[in-house]
Amino acid sequence: MPSEPQPPVKPESSGNTPVSKEPPRAPGLLRSSGLVGVMTMLSRVLGLVRDMVIARYFGAGAGADAFFVAFKIPNFLRRLFAEGAFSQAFVPVLSSYREKQDISEVKRLVDAVAGSLGLVLLAVTLVAMLGSPVLTAVFAPGFLDNDVKFALTSDMLRITFPYLLLISLTAFAGGILNSYDRFAVPAFTPVLLNLSMIAAAVFLTPLMQEPVMALAWGVLIAGALQLFFQLPFLMRLGLLPRPRVDYRHEGVSRILKLMAPALFGVSVSQINLLLDTVLASFLQTGSVSWLYYSDRLSELPLGVFGIAIATVILPSLSRKHAAASADQFAATLDWAVRAVLLIGVPAALALALLAEPLIATLFHYGEVTDRDVAMSAQSLRAYSAGLLAFMLIKVLAPGFFAREDTRTPVKIGVIAMVANMAFNLALIVPLAHAGLALATSLSAWLNGYLLWRGLRKEGAWQSQPGWPKFLLQLAAANGALAAVVLWLNVPVAEWLALGGWQRAAEMSVLVVAGVLAYFLALAVVGVRVRQFRQK
Repeated sequence: MPSEPQPPVKPESSGNTPVSKEPPRAPGLLRSSGLVGVMTMLSRVLGLVRDMVIARYFGAGAGADAFFVAFKIPNFLRRLFAEGAFSQAFVPVLSSYREKQDISEVKRLVDAVAGSLGLVLLAVTLVAMLGSPVLTAVFAPGFLDNDVKFALTSDMLRITFPYLLLISLTAFAGGILNSYDRFAVPAFTPVLLNLSMIAAAVFLTPLMQEPVMALAWGVLIAGALQLFFQLPFLMRLGLLPRPRVDYRHEGVSRILKLMAPALFGVSVSQINLLLDTVLASFLQTGSVSWLYYSDRLSELPLGVFGIAIATVILPSLSRKHAAASADQFAATLDWAVRAVLLIGVPAALALALLAEPLIATLFHYGEVTDRDVAMSAQSLRAYSAGLLAFMLIKVLAPGFFAREDTRTPVKIGVIAMVANMAFNLALIVPLAHAGLALATSLSAWLNGYLLWRGLRKEGAWQSQPGWPKFLLQLAAANGALAAVVLWLNVPVAEWLALGGWQRAAEMSVLVVAGVLAYFLALAVVGVRVRQFRQK
């Protein structure tokens, strides 16, 4: 598929006024997805190291539960607002301006969005810091019966909540860079969060009267580092914003209209995860931490592949829609779905088969007990059942947002959220925290199916040739992966008895053997990388 010309911009000698130049060819989707995937893989691996450090220092006790709630509230709002509603509304509008307007109009849009967004975020942050006990009561009502845990969560929330302001502005900067095909910088930026939290746990913990407070300060420091890291790259593009509050700007108005329904669109899975935390706060101590550790593992393939593909295709789909290229739009969506299946199915299968070994290898140190491993593995298997659905949502939702249709995803999102609550109530009694994770997976499948059905009905997604053959090839390769993993794996008791380095060595053998078996099987049945190259 031929690529559209993408005009870069370069600052004049004044340092911030962009001018257009002759366009280069845009990078291929596979290459761009791979680049984002590599950067995201680095971030996720460091994220696992971060969680290993947290587990070693704080385990799954009251302090860890309190921090995970204090971190999850602004982090949830970040995904819902910055990476969810705002990005899905901002990138299509920015792409449309880039396609149809001159560069001075693009700059005016960036300035107006920066000022308008920043003012709203500042007000929300100040209110949230003042009302942190209220937020704690809303998002973790089960903590009300534990005065120490409730007070600790409220205190940490005052420190962590400004992260929302900083990371939302970071997402705004990243949206600009992604729209101009500078994918690597926004993909690398989350690495700074993990490094900051690791450093805080190691170096600040001994200095704190309440050791877990060090993690809250690490989050705040990370937000500032992430924002300032991206500013020089915006300056190179000539799009470093000079904030100007202007809600009457045509582009700002379009973004606001798209954002309201988008709040429920692509971020439904995050709302469901937060509902899990609310209900888990009523369960036994450790439930919030068990869900957190298992969710973090399931997010590794989701972030590396699902979000990477979604990040790359949204600007591409938006430009194709603006250029009225319906066939290329449909082909790009089909490519994204196949790419997700190619990675998502084996990832989900591996998480289900290796739940206890993975949890033990990464977290069974310090304060984490054998029981914590078993409990976290239960919820990890439940999340793995919905991993493919989570990934499909990430690539199907942009099919609506790129066409500036946010109403359809919001309707689907409401249905999925209602279904999630029904599943929660049905499963929490027999399965406890694992029931909450399974409910999230079931509602994700419903969400993904309805998104796919809507795109197909509207003709935005059209099945390309070769699907039956591809599905048979996929089934054969995953069968090979499962056979090798089951053959090489050992009983859970042996994993728990091994030392840390021994577990890491055994897990490395399993992972390498499984990956080799999968890709060798794909090669044998005729799947080639060139089949996924698309520009």
